[in-house]
Order: sequence, then structure tokens, then C-alpha cells
Amino acid sequence: MLKLFRYLKAVKGSVLAILLLLVVQAYCDLSLPTYTSQIVDVGIQQGGIERVSPEQMRGSTLEALTLFLSDEDEAAVRGAYTQAEDGTYVLADLDGEARDRLDDILGLPMAAVYQMTQQGTDPSALLAQLEGAGMDRETFQAAVIAQLETVAAQYGDNADMLVEQAAIQGVRGEYEAMGLDLNQIQMDYLWLTGAKMMGVSLLMVAAAILAGLLSSRAAARIGMELRGDVFQKVVSFSSAEIDRFSTASLITRSTNDIQQVQMVMVLLLRMVLYAPIIGIGGILKVSSTRTGMGWIIGVAVGALLALIVVLMALAMPKFRKMQSLVDRMNLVSREILTGLPVIRAFSREEYEEQRFDGANQDLKKTQLFTNRVMSCMMPAMMLVMNGISLLIVWNGAHGVDLGTMQVGDMIAFITYTMQIVMAFLMIAVVSIVLPRAGVAAGRINEVLESQPTIRDKDQVQDNAKTDWRGELAFHDVSFRYPDADADVLEHITFTARPGETTAVIGSTGSGKSTLLNLVPRFFDVTSGSITLDGVDIRDLSQHKLRSLLGYVPQKGVLFSGTIASNLKFGDSDGEISDAAMETAAQIAQATEFIDAKPEGYQTPIAQGGTNVSGGQKQRLSIARAIAKHPKVLLFDDSFSALDYKTDAALRRALHESVMRDTTVLIVAQRISTILHADQIIVLNEGKVAGMGTHEELMAGCATYQEIARSQLSEDELGGVGA
Repeated sequence: MLKLFRYLKAVKGSVLAILLLLVVQAYCDLSLPTYTSQIVDVGIQQGGIERVSPEQMRGSTLEALTLFLSDEDEAAVRGAYTQAEDGTYVLADLDGEARDRLDDILGLPMAAVYQMTQQGTDPSALLAQLEGAGMDRETFQAAVIAQLETVAAQYGDNADMLVEQAAIQGVRGEYEAMGLDLNQIQMDYLWLTGAKMMGVSLLMVAAAILAGLLSSRAAARIGMELRGDVFQKVVSFSSAEIDRFSTASLITRSTNDIQQVQMVMVLLLRMVLYAPIIGIGGILKVSSTRTGMGWIIGVAVGALLALIVVLMALAMPKFRKMQSLVDRMNLVSREILTGLPVIRAFSREEYEEQRFDGANQDLKKTQLFTNRVMSCMMPAMMLVMNGISLLIVWNGAHGVDLGTMQVGDMIAFITYTMQIVMAFLMIAVVSIVLPRAGVAAGRINEVLESQPTIRDKDQVQDNAKTDWRGELAFHDVSFRYPDADADVLEHITFTARPGETTAVIGSTGSGKSTLLNLVPRFFDVTSGSITLDGVDIRDLSQHKLRSLLGYVPQKGVLFSGTIASNLKFGDSDGEISDAAMETAAQIAQATEFIDAKPEGYQTPIAQGGTNVSGGQKQRLSIARAIAKHPKVLLFDDSFSALDYKTDAALRRALHESVMRDTTVLIVAQRISTILHADQIIVLNEGKVAGMGTHEELMAGCATYQEIARSQLSEDELGGVGA
């Protein structure tokens, strides 16, 4: 899983910006329930009166309040109000801390005055009556304050809220007695709070949109860079790494696996980062609500964690298996589509359909299981959320009925609880997808961390020569494939010189193509060495070595584009002119069918060269190698698709124009292709069975004689005996 987070280093700037936007979004999201609670509790129930310290009051009310204040508190209250011309007292402009302290001072006194007023008792008249009975003012204040504190203590944790509600009613009665428009006060409060909610909502939407945009861009960039890194790494692989991973698996890793990582990156940046922010913020907000239902949060979190653990235990093994099944599906599909003509020729459609259906069914069963697990997750989560809501309403309703809780507080508590539950729900959703992405990331890293077996040395000898001739020499070369038990080639020694043709022939499986593949370092020799003009090819960079070679594979490979773009494929430095391209096509006997096409060299070539025949594809491959003027030409049985007439004309043209200063190494199955080679090497089970010209081998090499007699008539053999 940590591999996924390591990918975020490439977009750390975006991650920081997203984090800041998510904090803003969470702050706004957590503020909305508070405003909702205020609208219900303050705007509706309290008539828009928010504080127990009135904005203005009559002089008689101020005097009544001071009856319940200590000298210090009385001084603070009188200092907070200024007397207007009409005799009323108006609250000065106080900061938040001073206003809170004033609310604390006036809470109990305002509640006491309200209760006495409701009972028809005038506090000032009561004080005068008690003073007439011999009780001084200080004793009266001490007795009243002690009584109020005793009453408040009886309500325990709910005392503050009960006192506040009584005090608010006292303020409301004071405003009504002063002739203020209570409806206007209420509407002003509702409009102001609604405007704040609208502003916070718009800010939250803007933050969410920006965070989503940045998350998508960051994930897309990660996907782009991963695809680039994987492609660059795969291009550097030798044949051994390609065989180890398989082409189908590398395609899956470059597409499906990276797509999985990219999708999860969006979830990580949007949900995984947001979930803890909103969850912790929700818990802090819940702790500030005076509901006494914090234990319900613990129940909800415990139920969600148990559900997530069960889902993870069920789904994670299947997600690990799924990617290998996708590999298998791609492999079977690729084999069937590639070999469709052969399948039809042998009437094996039904068998291949069954093989495809088997791979398809295995993938379907695994996907169905994981989808069922995920489909069970949402109902289970909703059951937990609805159960928690029901539990909150059940307990909250009792509190509202007893007067120990306000409806707005209960609504805010439900909202915060749902936010906390949703945070865990988001984590649960990601926890289901994360294992598959983790497996995909592991498979991607397996490619990225693989070191090619064919690597350049730290110090290469590319500048060892300025004028390369192309003399190729094998010095006691042996080779075995990775993990093989025996050598494929054993103790091969020969020299191929410029201006000469060296041919390699032998039975199927004798190691001919393997020998040729050692020259461009598709594989490295196990022992011995191969030199080019006396320089070990392992001391050259791969780029330098291959720039000196022209390679024609056994199976002609063309790329989508035009004939011209394919013939100039080796033109990395822009040195192949149109004239050189046309000359190469002429030598390869390709001008006949190229000139016959209306667009000539600009004729489009379909993907894989499917719109040209096998012989045409082979001739274009030969022309492509000739066009770059290599020092060494390598033909891996590259004349097999040519008819004898074209084969003879091509070899004649090669001999007349190319072979004068080029080393030619040909792997062939047909003796007619190599009859006039300057040197023929006969391989038998990876060993040199004979070496010489055609005549020399016919005179002294039994293996060559056997091959020759199987392919040539007595007249073609020229009467040469065993």
C-alpha cells in the first residue's frame, strides 16, 4: 500500500493545495450544522435573541439585576452600558470575550428577575420590604445568590442550559416591555444567519470543485508518468525480461494496472485525505454540543470498524487474484486473435471458445464475488447510519421532552454524527478498492524495479575507433538461456569479414537464430566473447553497437505509417535521403510493387503490415536494413517468403552493391540461398559441425551433405559426392 503513497511525491505541490482546500471544505461543512442549530434554537425558539445580555434595557431592569450582583459584577455591568437620553441603557460595542463574560455575569440574575416577574413579584419592592424588616442589601444579595446557585446545582449538567433559556425569556420580555418589534428582531436574525449559510455553502462548493479538479489532474499526471516510466523500462528490457513477464502481462501492467492506480489516486486525494479531517472535526464539534450522547459515536465507530474488517478479510485475497486473471484473459484473447486463421483452418473454433470461456468464467466469478461484497457494504453502512439516527432521535426526544436539550442541538448532533459515519464510510469504500490498486502498484513496481540483464558498462568504448570496418568475430562462444540446464551454443569460433557473406545453416533447433541474436546483444554470451573490429561488443553501448548493424528478423515487422516511414525507420539522425531509400528498395526488389501503388512510397501501411503480403513485408524489412548503410547486415532466415526468382535477383543485387564493404551474416534454411556464400557454418545441436564453402562442405561435412541432398537435385549438386 505504501507504494501508492510514494507516487504522490511527484505531485506534492498539488497534494498540499488539495489538503488546504479540503480543510476549507471541511470547515464549511462542519459549520453548516451549527447554523442550522442556531436557526432552530435561536431564530425560531428564542425569537432571534442570541445572548442573555440585552442590547438595551430599562433603568428599572438594570436596578433589579444589580440586586443579584456582587459589587465587582455590578461595576462590570454598569460599565458595559451607557444611559441614553430617554433613560434606557444601551450596550456598548464589546469584543467577543467581554460579551461572553457579561453573559456569564447576567445569566443567573436575568433568570431570577424573569422568574420573579412571572410570579408577580417586584424585586425592588421585595428589597424594600426586607430592608424594613432589618435585612441589609448585602445580606439580601448573598441569600439570593446562594439560593440561585442551590437551585442550579439541582439540575447538574443541565443547569447552564436551563438558566440560559430562562434568561433569554427575560430578555425577550424586556424587549417587549420596551416596545421593540420582536418579529423584526427574529427576521433580521434569520436573514443574517441564512446569508452566512449561503456564503459558507458557496465557499464549500468552490473548494470541493477545485479540490476535485486538482485531484483529477494530479492522478492523470501520475498515470501519465507511470505509463512513460513503464514504457521506457520495457523498451530497455532484453528478450529475457520480455519472456519472463510475457507480452500479455506487460500490456496489462501498462494499461489496466496503471488505470487502477490512477482511479485510486483520485479517491486517495479526495476521500482518504478528507475523511480524517471531517471525522476529527466532527468529533470536536460533537464534544461542544450539550447533548450527553457522545457514547453513541463510540457505538457507531465500533460497528463500522467491525464491518470494514470483515469486508477487508473477504475481499482482499480476491483482489490479489483478480489481476493475474486479467493477465490470463489478455493472454488467451491475444493468442486467439493472432492465430485466428490457423484456428479456422483446423476447425478449432469450439475448443478455443471453451478455452476463452474458461478464462472468462474465472475472471467473472472473482469479479462477481468482489462486487457482491461491495454491494453488501452499502446496505450495511446505511443500516448502521439509520440505526444510529434512530438511537439519537430516541435519546434526544427524551431530553427535549424533559427540557434538558434543544431541538437544534439534537439536529446538529445527528448531522455531526452522520459526518463522522460518512468519514468512516469513505474509508471503507477506499479500503475495498485499495487492495486491488495495491496489487496493481506492486506489479507496476515489479517492472520498474527490474534490472535488464543487458546493460551498458559505466565506461564504454564507443570512440575506440573512428572508422569501423565491420569485422565480426566469435571467440569460443557458448550460450545458455536463463534457468536452462544446458548450453544452446557450445564453443563457437569464426570470423565474418567485410565484403564477404557468412552463412549459418543447420537443422531446426540447432541454434542458428540464437547465434544471430547474440550479435545485437538481444542476449549476452555465457562464455567467450564477440568482437567487432577487435572491440568486445559488451564494451560498446547498445546504441552504438546497433547503429553499426542492420537487422532483418525472421518474421518481417512493419509499423503503422507509410512505406517511406518504414524504410526510414532506422534514420535516427536524418541521414537517409529519398534517393538512398529508393536505392534500398530497388536492391530489395521492392520497387515493383511500390511503383504499382498509386501513392508510391506514401502508401499507408496498416498496423502490423496487414495490408501487404508476406513476401512484400519481408522485402520492405530487408530494404529498411539496407537503407541505413550498416557495417554488418544480419539476415535471420529473411528470404523464406521469397520465390526463387526474387531470391536470386535480391542476392545478386546485394552482392553487386552492398557486400563490397559490408559484412553479411545470413541464417538460412534453404541451401540455394547460401550456395555462393564465402563461408558457411554448419550447426548441429549447438556445435559447429563444419565450416567452409559449399564445395568444401560437400566434400567433407556429412551434416551439410544430408541437408543438401534433401533440398537439391543431382544436377544442382554438380556431381559432388559424399
